[in-house]
Amino acid sequence: MTRLLLTGGSGMVGRNILDLCQRRGISVVAPRRGELDLLDYAATLRYLRALQPDLVIHAAGRVGGIQSNIREPVRFLTDNWDMGRNIVLATAAAGTKRLINLGSSCMFPRNSPNPLREEDVLSGTLEPTNEGYALAKCAVARLCNYVRREDPSLFFKTLIPCNLYGRYDKFDPAVSHLVPAVIHKVHLAKQQGKADVEIWGDGTARREFMYAGDLAEAVVFSVDRFAEVPDVMNVGVGEDYSVATYYAAAAQIIGYVGRFAHDLTKPVGMLRKLLDVSKLKALGWQPRTSLHDGLRATYDYYLGSRAPDAISTR
Repeated sequence: MTRLLLTGGSGMVGRNILDLCQRRGISVVAPRRGELDLLDYAATLRYLRALQPDLVIHAAGRVGGIQSNIREPVRFLTDNWDMGRNIVLATAAAGTKRLINLGSSCMFPRNSPNPLREEDVLSGTLEPTNEGYALAKCAVARLCNYVRREDPSLFFKTLIPCNLYGRYDKFDPAVSHLVPAVIHKVHLAKQQGKADVEIWGDGTARREFMYAGDLAEAVVFSVDRFAEVPDVMNVGVGEDYSVATYYAAAAQIIGYVGRFAHDLTKPVGMLRKLLDVSKLKALGWQPRTSLHDGLRATYDYYLGSRAPDAISTR
């Protein structure tokens, strides 16, 4: 691999991939938005033609938690579709034969039986709370399939990660996912001496979360074994926990000893999302970071971060 292009290098997933590549001595080009605007197809095509990468990893996207998805469905649909469409079509037009597109577990129908198999995508109704984002991710994954169908020399593949957390996460409750939101809420509760922390719903909804550093390992693993990777493949830990468990685990690490109060009027999304990772295991890969170790590393990052996308805690 002599020239690898990574989109979304400033996001949580992209920065973890860059960290891993740096440790392993892998050369990656990861342009900022000022260098490559994925919402502009013509500019994206010019960039691809000039760089001529051997492989593209598409990790860019507009991401956020349940609140931001409910608040801005138009932007989550259009931005993610436009970015995905432009990078996929520009990669093909520029003559690059290999692309890894990162999807999302939101692509699965809300009522699919767990664990969720790759074949279940587009087999039913999507979860309404993040439908816009999910539609865009489904469409980009299907576009990769269509491109390959029309030109068998193009190998455009989609990895579908489970929910993620870790270093470089966003902790602002307005945009964050469950785990960083939990860390932020519980930390503030301890800091402010609050007697209880609010949980949306009754806490029984289950989620599968993987440490973002492990996803980076899976992506590089897939690059190294590109020919063996299926056209669509789940990437997860193969185990899920209740929302209440994530709160309890975070409280233990942070040292919060208060209570949890349940707001049953708030939306909770899908009741369960657990990926079938049998294809990934068959290739010989599995994550290495336990929930406790991942939460500890993420909390340490939260405390020490001075990044503009993290909430100040001091």
